[in-house]
Amino acid sequence: MASLDLAAAAQRFVTTWEAGWARHDVDAILELYADDIVHTSMPFRPPHRGRAELADYLRWSFEGERVQEVRFGEPVVGRGRLAVAEFRVLAFEGEAPVTLAGCVFVRFGADGLAVETRDYWHTAEGHLPG
Repeated sequence: MASLDLAAAAQRFVTTWEAGWARHDVDAILELYADDIVHTSMPFRPPHRGRAELADYLRWSFEGERVQEVRFGEPVVGRGRLAVAEFRVLAFEGEAPVTLAGCVFVRFGADGLAVETRDYWHTAEGHLPG
């Protein structure tokens, strides 16, 4: 079995997320995840377990959001098949411009699919530079 190219898996993750979020393409984003993914969005929310729960969460998150721009930073890779990347989204919720900024921590399986992810993010009114 070939060893995991963690940098390539992390780059694929952020590139797919950037394009998928911009189009609200839940199916494309789900291809990044193992069937038994455990995803936590914000530190005190219960995790989404499995692709079906993650899909429901993504659809709920994208509902009513009109994206103007999605940017992910270059992922930083570390030990234990872990990578982290920053993201920033300029969007409209209704008619109100908002900026969502945060980071995602991803632990990859040997096959390059995400097996555990954790997001930390914050929204602010207006489209903020950054």
